[in-house]
Amino acid sequence: MRLSVFDLMKVGIGPSSSHTVGPMRAAVTFVKQLQDQGLVSQVARIETELYGSLGATGKGHDSDVAVVLGLLGESPETVEPRAVKPLLDKVATNGQLPLGGTDHIIAFQQASDVILNMDESLPYHPNGMTLRAFAADQTLLLALTYYSIGGGFVVDEASAMADTLPVHDDMPLVPYPFSSGMELLAHCDATGMSISQIIMENEKTWRTEDEITTELLHMWQVMQDCVDNGCHAEGVLPGGLNVKRRAAELYGRLNSLGSIKVITPQLSAMDWVNLYAMAVNEENAAGGRIVTAPTNGAAGVMPAVMHYYANFYPGANDEGIIKFMLAAAAVGILCKLNASISGAEVGCQGEVGSACAMAAAGLAEVIGGTPMQVENAAEIGMEHNLGLTCDPIAGLVQVPCIERNAMAAIKAINAAHMALRGDGEHLVSLDDVIKTMRDTGADMQEKYKETSRGGLAVNVINC
Repeated sequence: MRLSVFDLMKVGIGPSSSHTVGPMRAAVTFVKQLQDQGLVSQVARIETELYGSLGATGKGHDSDVAVVLGLLGESPETVEPRAVKPLLDKVATNGQLPLGGTDHIIAFQQASDVILNMDESLPYHPNGMTLRAFAADQTLLLALTYYSIGGGFVVDEASAMADTLPVHDDMPLVPYPFSSGMELLAHCDATGMSISQIIMENEKTWRTEDEITTELLHMWQVMQDCVDNGCHAEGVLPGGLNVKRRAAELYGRLNSLGSIKVITPQLSAMDWVNLYAMAVNEENAAGGRIVTAPTNGAAGVMPAVMHYYANFYPGANDEGIIKFMLAAAAVGILCKLNASISGAEVGCQGEVGSACAMAAAGLAEVIGGTPMQVENAAEIGMEHNLGLTCDPIAGLVQVPCIERNAMAAIKAINAAHMALRGDGEHLVSLDDVIKTMRDTGADMQEKYKETSRGGLAVNVINC
């Protein structure tokens, strides 16, 4: 097991990790390949073709926009959301693109050079894309295929064929390797360490403890900023559905009722949790700065539960936040290794279901759960999202995605509290439920896996 916490959780922009962040990274990687092979000066045109789910919902997920940004040399971690439109407008107006942000200019028309192939899928994953670079005489200089496999992970065709993850194979082995919940619990039992302590020791293989805590707290700050931005942004979300942003209005109403910590018949902690999740996912839908945890479509679940911990638990502190994120990442790693976190592969059970399990584990860890209780909390959180389809209306990460994150955050809190009311013994293991999620996803019809060809996406009129 060489997946890192920072593979599962990373700073990016909305609206989708697999459909926006992934294609942007793929385009950046393609340009780097051109540079490494000394081909940049010969490139006159680049064509990108998006297949499968990327083609079917590419417009709604800004996949085409992401490709352009990647070709410009922008990365999801550092691109300024407010700069995206001016960058795109300049390319569209000039019909030219500075490749990789360099002085080498190529002709570029987004409408014809980014092709959304809605009828064809590539063989190894629903989110496939091929980039082709041509010389002025139309000679093909380079063609590479990539797959965006969920959570911003991108693999090339060779890795996809081998069904391997982009793990840290060139790095030392971690001291406590695990590929199952059972193995993780065995390490806890043998060492007396908690799940978060086990993950911290593994992370120290690659970074110092100070670096780990600094980066985790940076992500927590990004989450807090995202909630704050969402609580103060009004208007209508982009994309054509005319979905009204609700978080700002809800924030105003809750504030008028009293302090965050004041609970009355008119005001509950649940109201605040709903607000936190909706604020994040409205920001995500608007292309704002978020933390992929483990995906953009499910980015509101963990911040909502972390805000619940920070605001409603006496003694909550940054140390607890770090433990929360480490324990949550352990569950995300298991979901990624043994099933999927891609809505295009297994439906929304892989996105919101995994996020719910992660948040449940994180909360159970910081409110006093034993390793077995933490594993139980994650199992409960995942079990009650099994079969969840991915059917975004108009291919936008808005309906049902925004409310779905709020519902999952509430489930995660309940799962953690249910687990702590028991002794950790339970019939269904986390390993069992992750395997079931994988098998259920394999049985799920394609129209329910982020293609917008089934469920709400066809039963609700897109006005």
